[in-house]
Amino acid sequence: MDNDNSASEELAELKAINEGPVGKRLAYFTKKSGPGWLQGAITLGGGSLTGALYLGVFGGYNLMWLQPMAMILGVIMLAAISYVTLSTGDRPFRAINEHVSPVLGWAWIIATLMANVVWCMPQFALGTAAVQQNLMGGKTDGLGSTLVISAVLFVIALIINLFYESGSKGIKLFEIILKLLVGVVVLSFFGVVITLTFGGGLDWGAIWAGFIPRPSSLMEAAPDLAVAIQATGENAQFWTEKIVKDQGDIIMTAFGTAVGINMTFLLPYSMLKKRWGKAHRGLAIFDLSIGLIVPFVLATTCVVIASASQFHAKYADVLDETGAVRAEMVNSFAKKIDPLLANVSGAEAFAAMSDDQKDAARATLSLPDRQLAAMLAERDNFNLAGALEPLVGKGIAQTVFGIGVLGMALSTIIILMLINGFTLCEIFNVPGNRAVHFAGAVIAGVGGFLGLKYLWSDSSAKAAMAVPTSVIGASLLPIAYFTFLLLMNSRSVLGEDRLRGGKRLLMNVLMFIATAIATVGSIWFIKSKEINGIPAGKIGICILIALFILGTIGFASKTAKAKADRGLLADADK
Repeated sequence: MDNDNSASEELAELKAINEGPVGKRLAYFTKKSGPGWLQGAITLGGGSLTGALYLGVFGGYNLMWLQPMAMILGVIMLAAISYVTLSTGDRPFRAINEHVSPVLGWAWIIATLMANVVWCMPQFALGTAAVQQNLMGGKTDGLGSTLVISAVLFVIALIINLFYESGSKGIKLFEIILKLLVGVVVLSFFGVVITLTFGGGLDWGAIWAGFIPRPSSLMEAAPDLAVAIQATGENAQFWTEKIVKDQGDIIMTAFGTAVGINMTFLLPYSMLKKRWGKAHRGLAIFDLSIGLIVPFVLATTCVVIASASQFHAKYADVLDETGAVRAEMVNSFAKKIDPLLANVSGAEAFAAMSDDQKDAARATLSLPDRQLAAMLAERDNFNLAGALEPLVGKGIAQTVFGIGVLGMALSTIIILMLINGFTLCEIFNVPGNRAVHFAGAVIAGVGGFLGLKYLWSDSSAKAAMAVPTSVIGASLLPIAYFTFLLLMNSRSVLGEDRLRGGKRLLMNVLMFIATAIATVGSIWFIKSKEINGIPAGKIGICILIALFILGTIGFASKTAKAKADRGLLADADK
């Protein structure tokens, strides 16, 4: 009863606020925001950090525009999702099954469940690495330390999730904690850029120019890398093709982690949990703006700027003055130079070499080849923090960066566990069941914790583990986009709230663009992926195509049935 009274009071407040001055409305919206901040907390995770870091390494300041554009496209679809949910008040999974296609509904929810568990793994790795490398100065990275830190992260995330399940006051506390974590992340990386600015290491003219979209830069090496490529002589063609391919993977990582498929699931259910409805549609758009767009753009932009200024077209942190590889960068350097060795000596001959023979072969390559490989070597949060040490000292650099990265990891773990709770409740059709929701949260957390065993054997560049994981999110995202594009055009779902005229045309154009880019990106990203010789990428593309076809047929069939039913009702009225 108290919840009903509270909801009624909020609706009355919203009606008065929506009719009042803009300033008062924005202040009220800021106070009531929440679901958008949950979106911000999940998107600012390992994938966003890695994508931004490597965009800086590969593209310098030339790709500053990429992640903001990816977020804008994602928010278009999230806005559509919020509109459908708040207009109908229906749980989306049930609405999709009833009005579009059970195939798409179940594909959406299963993909979300998989993404929650899989994405938890690199977040635990990232959080553990932040504590061990940044906050503890690399003094301990053994199995015992990893287990203890991971267990602490899991327990903290579980406790905070219990707040969310405890009711309206618990939800408010949960949202406050998430807002603080997101704020810590943004302020930490913002502090890094301020430090670099006062250190005189930033070219702000080039940075601002980098926000101008240049699609051609997606398919070519950055100018500074192009110069380094030409210096390699007869290997220039190899390096050009490799850089364009690797850059394409990084670009799709950045796109896939801006808005993931599990975010499309979280938004509607977190809004329904707060009992939002039609009157909250304006608040929902504002909430997405300040809770998702602003923190994401600020944090990722700061990481790209820092990474580009410290690593783009530079190799001093990988090769010493004599041209030898620094001990801590041996593995990262080998990953970039070994494909060239395999190309020069033949794949079979290279695979037959011993480790010592490979080391000797790497040393025989020309200095320009080695320098270019060093420029492309994978860096992690520890490397980036270390690059700032000359400006602010080791302690401050590692602490500030470590806090930011730890905040990223912890906030994402919390939200992934939350989403999995919603997901399990929907699978078993028991909305609001605390026991099932808690079980879902535990499954995601335990899955992420146990997944760390795959990382214990290789402690280098743990943040880079987020890249292959993001492939899963990127390849499944079109399912959700396509589904909600259909829902936005369903009269049987929206009724009189379905957009009309110019608004409907504009929204459809924007949603089509977002869906098309997500689809093309997914196909680009997974087409050549293999698992133990099995063409997993091609199988994935076939599944995506099948889902699109089945979804379209299902939607057309249900739309025709709804029209027929309306016709029968009209005839009966006569």
